[in-house]
Formats: sequence, structure tokens, C-alpha cells
Amino acid sequence: MPGDLLHMDFGLTYLRLHSDQQQHAYVLKPNETDAPVYLKKALANANRLQDIFTANFKLGRTGNEVLKLSRKQAIKEGIKPSIYTHPIGYHGHAAGTTLGMWDSQGGVPVQGDYPLYFNTAYSIELNAATFIPEWKTEIRIMLEEEAYFDQSGVRYLDGRQTQFYLIKSE
Repeated sequence: MPGDLLHMDFGLTYLRLHSDQQQHAYVLKPNETDAPVYLKKALANANRLQDIFTANFKLGRTGNEVLKLSRKQAIKEGIKPSIYTHPIGYHGHAAGTTLGMWDSQGGVPVQGDYPLYFNTAYSIELNAATFIPEWKTEIRIMLEEEAYFDQSGVRYLDGRQTQFYLIKSE
């Protein structure tokens, strides 16, 4: 319906490798040409959380250390974070360090104590909650994008969502 915010969560398998994605679309109201500013701000908060989080990826740092540092910085910046990132590969949730879980934002025993290694791929999965006064409710912009970690840092394999997909309404 016009004015709706849509959330998509999907994955693909190709050459036995798995992906995991979450993105958002907005259904334009009549005479609208873009998503409302308040939704764009919510997406910007989630993108900022991605930046904070991936900047904390360092060789040998554990998933729990990255999670703690990222949450602390995000909260300091006024972002309400939830981080639940996992490795990808031959399984949707592959072997390697776990960086938070939706129900374990204080760290993940065992899997979160595993260190980061170069040349590994992750599904950067997280959300930032933003209160929308116009809707009188809090929404979560849930993003999940594939990324690769090496000596140069973290890079998204096919970019990341920084704008809503816009759907024209009749």
C-alpha cells in the first residue's frame, strides 16, 4: 500500500556458496518521488552502524571484542544497535567467528571468542532502531550485506543499500 516500508530477507546459493541479504523498499504515495526524510534518516542510522561495525574488524580481534567496541561507539553516537553477523561460505551460517546474536548482544560464548582472520567472508547483519514520531513507533532498519575481510579492511562484495528501492503506486 502507498506509504508502506517493506523489508526483504533472502539468500541465494550459487556454486555451492551461500548468500544472505536483507534490504528495504518504500511504496511511494501519490505525488511522492522519494521516501520521506524520517525514513531516510533511519536508513542513514543503519548505514552508520555498518560503518562503525566494519571499522572495528581487526586481524586477531574476537567477535565479542568487535561487538562490544561497536555497540559502545554506536550507543555513544545515539544509535540503538543490534548486531548479529555471521560468516558465510558453504552454509548460510558458516564456520568462523560469530559477532553477536539477536538475543545475545553482550557477547556469544565460544563462537564469539574465535578471532578474525584475513580472507574471510561475512554476512554483515545488523539493525538500528529509530523512533519515527510521524508513525508514533520505533522501526528497525534491518540490513544484511555480504562482505569480505582482508588486509585492506572490509569491503562489500556488491555494494550496500544506502537508498530505498522505490515502488510506484497506482
